[in-house]
Amino acid sequence: MSNVNDTPVEQPASFAFSPENFAKVKAEIAKYPPGRQASAVLALLDLAQRQHGNWLPRAAMDVVADLLGMARIRVYEVATFYSMFNLKPVGRHFFQICTTTPCWLRGSDEVVKACERKLGIGVGETTPDGQFTLTEVECLGACVNAPIIQVNDDFYEDLDGPATERLIEALRRGETPSPGSVVGRQTSAPAGGPQTLKDLSFTGDKR
Repeated sequence: MSNVNDTPVEQPASFAFSPENFAKVKAEIAKYPPGRQASAVLALLDLAQRQHGNWLPRAAMDVVADLLGMARIRVYEVATFYSMFNLKPVGRHFFQICTTTPCWLRGSDEVVKACERKLGIGVGETTPDGQFTLTEVECLGACVNAPIIQVNDDFYEDLDGPATERLIEALRRGETPSPGSVVGRQTSAPAGGPQTLKDLSFTGDKR
């Protein structure tokens, strides 16, 4: 279940997909044979969440259920099971910090502390200006470049405390730092650069 704080939130009375998103809804449903349209539930919930400011109100879940011919409780079960769905409003910059073993071994505790120190909030909280929400998640699937923070849809990798603070400062200035390794690592190459095959002359490579 989403680990954003449990403060009660006012639910909107209704929800409707925009024309552009409704076209995407129809395209997702069309991927599945008749009677199997419930398989599109994750995609439709994601569309609804993105349209609604990165959180998923109950009215949107009800619309998804009705479109897919599902019992509403089944859609609620899906939305509350997956941490990718936010059941309450989150900040403009939604920080998901991985603290699973590989990231922890590489210093995710310092990343969490840097966020709490710089933002003045704890895990599961949102800054008073609504700009940042801080959450702790399980594996983000980028263990080789740990520690990792996912900010909205972007991964920032190879972080430490100071690098995390610089990331926050840049976002506060309205900048969008390039995602990926903050130390310039190429994809998942060794952090210290290549250790073998340094001489490429035999291949004709002129680099």
